[in-house]
Amino acid sequence: MTWTWKLEDADGNAIDTPDSDLGSQGDAESWLGERWRDFADQGATAAILLEDGRQVYRMELSPAEE
Repeated sequence: MTWTWKLEDADGNAIDTPDSDLGSQGDAESWLGERWRDFADQGATAAILLEDGRQVYRMELSPAEE
């Protein structure tokens, strides 16, 4: 199985995603956890986790309100 991320902007357009072919869901989640703020700074508003091309879940990339 291959786990990858797809990033989207506020209009739902795909944003170039660095190579993220990862071996497990946990690895994929850790990979995004280390980078999501950089992606948000580049205009990404959502990340979609894919397992072998199948959408597992979608997550908004916005900091928690304080």
